[in-house]
Amino acid sequence: MLIKLYDKNNDQRDIDQIVQVLRDGGTIIYPTDTAYALGCHALKERPIEKICRLKGLNPGKHRFSIVCYDLSDISQYVRVDNATFKLMKRNLPGPFTFILQAGSRLPKIFSNRKEVGIRVPDNPITRELCRQLEAPLMTTTIPYDESEDIEYLTDPELIAEKFEKDVDIVIDGGPGGFEYSTVVNCINGEPEIVRQGKGILDEY
Repeated sequence: MLIKLYDKNNDQRDIDQIVQVLRDGGTIIYPTDTAYALGCHALKERPIEKICRLKGLNPGKHRFSIVCYDLSDISQYVRVDNATFKLMKRNLPGPFTFILQAGSRLPKIFSNRKEVGIRVPDNPITRELCRQLEAPLMTTTIPYDESEDIEYLTDPELIAEKFEKDVDIVIDGGPGGFEYSTVVNCINGEPEIVRQGKGILDEY
């Protein structure tokens, strides 16, 4: 199912439908400030397991990431010191993934790696979904075959055609991008850029 959403003034019935699908354990493809992403309710293990099967991921070895509405409640999901929190506050919302030690509220599937990526994308559609869901989204890149023309990953209608049997809803938030987020490892206190992506980190 393809649902069109805008940066603001959306039909609340559309939002409610997506939120209910997520609460029921469904999976979605949605826009971010980098590329379209695949996700589900981050506090429910079964849809996370479904996404792992779809992408061929080993839950015991994969580092998961979650999308939050803002930083006000991230202490529920990760352990973060003051310096790291200030760094995140300077750079978020934005195209970054900050790697932190996972907290106890996340499902057991996250505890295998004991670390989790935190995203607060600069995308009003995704952040509004998280706000109304009152929970973070588990997020990962859309699976694709490198032998294919990946142009379709930027077009929500083509994405819907390809993945309509794999996910419950594809959100059309307009054309997407190709770049991925900049990944910053903060596990040891000192930020280390482990993947340079779209975001340019402001450390000061």
